[in-house]
Amino acid sequence: MIPLSLKIENLIVPEGKIACFWLGQAGFVFKTPDGKKIAVDPYFSDCCERYFGFKRIMPPVMNADDVEFDYLFVSHAHYDHFDPDSVPLMLQNGRTIGVLALDCKEECTRLGIKTEGVTFIKTDEKFTDGKISVKAVKCDHGSLAPHAVGFLFELSGKKIYFTGDTANNPDCFSSPELHSADLLILPINGAFGNLNETEAATVAGTLGAKNVLPCHFWNFKEHGGEPEKFFEAAGKNGINAKLLAIGDYLLI
Repeated sequence: MIPLSLKIENLIVPEGKIACFWLGQAGFVFKTPDGKKIAVDPYFSDCCERYFGFKRIMPPVMNADDVEFDYLFVSHAHYDHFDPDSVPLMLQNGRTIGVLALDCKEECTRLGIKTEGVTFIKTDEKFTDGKISVKAVKCDHGSLAPHAVGFLFELSGKKIYFTGDTANNPDCFSSPELHSADLLILPINGAFGNLNETEAATVAGTLGAKNVLPCHFWNFKEHGGEPEKFFEAAGKNGINAKLLAIGDYLLI
């Protein structure tokens, strides 16, 4: 079996396409035609078991330092998104540019991470670097994560809306710029303030994305999430929803 790191490194993405790999939980990697590798909320360790007793059900698909990513985006400081065992390894190479939600700043200080190449981003702020354009958008992950954000990526002419961890708050999905994305990624686990399966399908139907990927399931028993419920509801709404195997990818 080819290691995922080699799949990511060796994949040649056609012009006009973006490759989207699922790392499990809410972690993804996007790869562009010019070879840029963008990690979003990767959870590579088992730190949540050590800190909170949340044991991984699915093993990690790779190590944090197997790939030198061009960019690391983190939507909020919860440890299944900001992985304190992995983020320092990912940012120590001097190449990876970090774009982290504002609440990650305290964690970076605690871990002694040098933040010269890190941008801490808030809702409605934009990060642009060459062909990469990303806007932090509103999400609702409750009072314990008031600085959590979603991300609206514009990559190689494609629009990808990563909602981040969010509840079913219509205010989070009302902006016209979030509609008709080429790819929508959203949680379905229905725990800790996140959309459940039927809510996620309703949101996806409202947003009218060309492709939809559910996430935030199958990694911890405490988190919940039954994809078959989501796909049943999505089918009733005419949503083009897809299920990736962990470590597999989709071309959009």
